Amino acid sequence: MILETLAQRGALLRRARTIAVVGASANQSRPSYFVFSFLRTGGRYEVTPINPVLKDGIDGIAAFPSLEAYAAERGAPDVVDVFRKPDEAPGVARSAVAVGAKAIWFQYGVINDDAIRIADEAGLDVVVDRCIKVETARFDGSLALAGINTGLITARRRS
Repeated sequence: MILETLAQRGALLRRARTIAVVGASANQSRPSYFVFSFLRTGGRYEVTPINPVLKDGIDGIAAFPSLEAYAAERGAPDVVDVFRKPDEAPGVARSAVAVGAKAIWFQYGVINDDAIRIADEAGLDVVVDRCIKVETARFDGSLALAGINTGLITARRRS
């Protein structure tokens, strides 16, 4: 199902525990590093980089060369977060389906109709053209500092 509403994305983020970041980078100037680091240090998720060129992992976290290698060792991830070019997204979607992922999250600009269809038809929850870091921050209240409406009706942050 394509998750279009704030409530749907919030529910996905609340039930998720493991996130495999396809295309995560050790280069600190890349968005995929920043998002990986943010999710990892938040303490809510077990976040793993998926990138065949990361021999040493990222910040002490071992990387896997593929979703299949990740799933063989750790089982299916709850969410596959995609930082790849749009034309590579269908292959990532097929891998996510094959390993039994529950959801796939296509980051800003990763828009490919075939990839969306593959994941949706296989029954995965699908988020398109959204940033998982921004959405996570929205629900924990930290985006309020930047003046963005988080949808929370409280001054207290969630624990």
